[in-house]
Amino acid sequence: MTKRIGLIINPTADKGRGAAIGTEVAARLAADGHEVIDLSDRSGPSARERALAAIDAGLDVLAVTGGDGTVNLGVNLCAGTGTVLAIVAAGTGNDVARALHLPLHDAKAAAKVLASGTVRTIDAGRHTDSDGVSHWFVGVLGAGFDSVVNERANTWGWPKGRMRYNLAIARELPVFKPIPYVIEVDGVRHSTEAMLVAVGNGPSYGGGMMVCPDASFDDGMFDVLIVHQISTIEFLKVFPKVFSGKHVGHPAVEILRGKEVRLEAAGIVSYADGERFAPLPMSAQIVPGALNVLVHNT
Repeated sequence: MTKRIGLIINPTADKGRGAAIGTEVAARLAADGHEVIDLSDRSGPSARERALAAIDAGLDVLAVTGGDGTVNLGVNLCAGTGTVLAIVAAGTGNDVARALHLPLHDAKAAAKVLASGTVRTIDAGRHTDSDGVSHWFVGVLGAGFDSVVNERANTWGWPKGRMRYNLAIARELPVFKPIPYVIEVDGVRHSTEAMLVAVGNGPSYGGGMMVCPDASFDDGMFDVLIVHQISTIEFLKVFPKVFSGKHVGHPAVEILRGKEVRLEAAGIVSYADGERFAPLPMSAQIVPGALNVLVHNT
């Protein structure tokens, strides 16, 4: 059965290489008789407007080609609507795609998932701002050392990609101090000073950092990671272990679970799915079954 597929390609994903993957996916799908509607634009807001119009006109699938930031655009278009999202992983991190066991940087395999994959229903996190507008995320929301590093890195035009983030870590770490937080999980308040706080619907961010290694996309719960106050030297010992998930065994690391989280801290901006998300204080709720996404047939 052929499909009507809307496709958003991020032209800057993976230093431009993602665009080639998206173009090949579109060509493969068209060759097999599917209707592919290019919804790409130079800016995310413009692509969003084009996608909203296409969804209103009727799509079988909305496909996004890029990294986790592009996935977040797709999540915000599809969550809570019933529209099926397809992820063509072509970015640098690809944490959401990796956790869903989707092909990475593989146009042929991605086109196969789009053409004949299975729809999986997963949870998503939702933050409602002061204007009543919903903002969604599907992976991890960070609001500690990681978000401070992102804020610094985003002021630099060079270098690009992972190196900019690594340099921002090197610049921020010597001056970083534990942040006073109030963390409320399902109405229970926790006051602490912490190095890192992350709210996970999925397990990883930052290109494979397993910050919430036991988080599941379909258990109706957030995993809330707290790295309580430790010395800079000790933090340097703990931080690399996040790539294997072994950081959770450290005595300063605590993981809480709940359906609703509120974070309070002065001067902190949260990042979700790699994108600048919302300043603290902010709240997020897990919405079970909010998103339909295409995955491999099992």
